[in-house]
Amino acid sequence: MMNILKGLQTTLKHLNRESVTLQYPEEVRPFPERFKGRHHLRRYEDGLEKCIGCSLCAAACPADAIWVEAEENTDEERYSPGERYAKTYEINMLRCIFCGYCEDACPTRAIELGQEHRLSFTDRRDAIFTKEMLIDPVPEGGQDTPQQVEPGSRDRSIPDMPDAQ
Repeated sequence: MMNILKGLQTTLKHLNRESVTLQYPEEVRPFPERFKGRHHLRRYEDGLEKCIGCSLCAAACPADAIWVEAEENTDEERYSPGERYAKTYEINMLRCIFCGYCEDACPTRAIELGQEHRLSFTDRRDAIFTKEMLIDPVPEGGQDTPQQVEPGSRDRSIPDMPDAQ
């Protein structure tokens, strides 16, 4: 009898407390500013891709989730301001541990982890995010890649490179 009263006392004590349960997805708890979610491949203002195909992100990835295949830029088909660009860029989201090492290793800040957290897959093939799925849309006033440029005009210049912090 004493155990029943003890249990009833515990129940009554917690009865008037405010609920901590959220009605997801109608209510979403805000994430911290430093939350690392879905990856994005960024572009410059003129529409060129920031990724230069260096594969440093793939080398830094402890889960071996990133695959980069680089190809040479030409003046007739320019994708990035550097000598090369990422012809193939894939991230296996089933392997990714969202550590952010790829973001830290990138010299041009091409790969960034955003705030998007709703990632679900019904098939293993859907979990492999390709370059087309990751790349940002062309900014307003920009031009889609590949671009044709004047010979020699973009050889060793990378626009808007952020200062080292």
